[in-house]
Amino acid sequence: MKMKLGWLVVTVMVLNLSSPCSAWFGFGNKQKTSKNSILPAQPSIINRAAHGSSIIIPLYGNVYPVGFYNVTLSIGQPPRSYFLDVDTGSDLTWLQCDAPCSHCSETPHPLYKPSNDFVPCKDPLCASLQPSDDYECESPDQCDYQIDYADQYSTLGALVNDVYLLNFTNDVQLKVRMALGCGYDQTFSPSYHPLDGILGIGRGKTSLVSQLNGQGLVQNVVGHCLSSQGGGYVFFGNVYGSFRVSWTPMSSTDSKHYSAGPAELAFGGKKSRSGSLTVLFDTGSSYTYFNSKAYKALISWLKKELHKVPISVAADDQTLPICWRGKKPFQSIREVKRYFKPLALTFSNAGKVKTLFEIPLEGYLILSNMGNVCLGILNGYEVGLGDLNIIGDISMQDKVMVFDNEKHLIGWAPADCTRLPRSRAFGISSY
Repeated sequence: MKMKLGWLVVTVMVLNLSSPCSAWFGFGNKQKTSKNSILPAQPSIINRAAHGSSIIIPLYGNVYPVGFYNVTLSIGQPPRSYFLDVDTGSDLTWLQCDAPCSHCSETPHPLYKPSNDFVPCKDPLCASLQPSDDYECESPDQCDYQIDYADQYSTLGALVNDVYLLNFTNDVQLKVRMALGCGYDQTFSPSYHPLDGILGIGRGKTSLVSQLNGQGLVQNVVGHCLSSQGGGYVFFGNVYGSFRVSWTPMSSTDSKHYSAGPAELAFGGKKSRSGSLTVLFDTGSSYTYFNSKAYKALISWLKKELHKVPISVAADDQTLPICWRGKKPFQSIREVKRYFKPLALTFSNAGKVKTLFEIPLEGYLILSNMGNVCLGILNGYEVGLGDLNIIGDISMQDKVMVFDNEKHLIGWAPADCTRLPRSRAFGISSY
């Protein structure tokens, strides 16, 4: 099993190098396409899309054994389908790109053929991808970028505008021109899985939700619902109605990620004494990562809880660092509910009403193909995360997660993520 640490961005930098790929993008006669952001540009249609509407896209995949959740998006003229890994831990949406490509992996579809509508180097979208405000431009007509992710994966490319074919919940279909990355040189990590690219839905300017909001199409709200049975959905825009959501503020010290805290970790309803934790909610990570202190406290608690139960460590199961076997192979996580207890994070919300993020057994255990149960919470220190705590896919399953960038709130509620919501019935309310 390849463990995907995540697409969490750790650094970005401007490129000051010349290569056949950058020369293809940066020089020569370029016949740019129209700059109209919406096609067709009919005000009545735009207003219909923007007025209380949203976008809901089905998800495919699972935490184990697939290791990721992805969407299918139609991009380009004519539109072509691409599979993209959904990542709340980064901003840029990009495709592996035939520019030509120096280093591209196997992809489910032919490599993306980029448009000639280049994003200029000094465009605000380009500036948001650079390490500082005083970055230099090798070519003023072209935005070069490099993004390095937390699992040692990286992508180098150029920013272009192209058309996304999107279906809104009020039965409007629009061709929306937005920026995306043409990744023509990638460095792959051992955890890489073959996809066409990444769907970045973080908090930055290049994020798909930020661009949709900038064009007046949806409110700056994004969310997802990951099913433990596989599949689910991701949504863009504010929605109202049925779900009763628990809210906690986004961190005021981290403007790049969906971060919240401080939170107190509890094991089986009892405080862990592992200190206050700031956590990042990141769909780019299959599993959850605690800092060294919290992880050691978790392992110590588990050893005490499992001391006299009829299960033992399965050292021969390499699915995850720690697995346990029973007298016979387990058929489901339900079979170990008498041995394991739920976890929880309690957010203090600046001394006001506390908000509970519950992590049931399915939120931190997986059933391996050997019939063992394995711990889906890992030591972040061992993979270079330092004191970061990442809530990954496994712990967000069977919850609707809402990231409200307008109110700076993160919310969640129990949900059946196997059922794609109807546009008018789907909604959020608060306690």
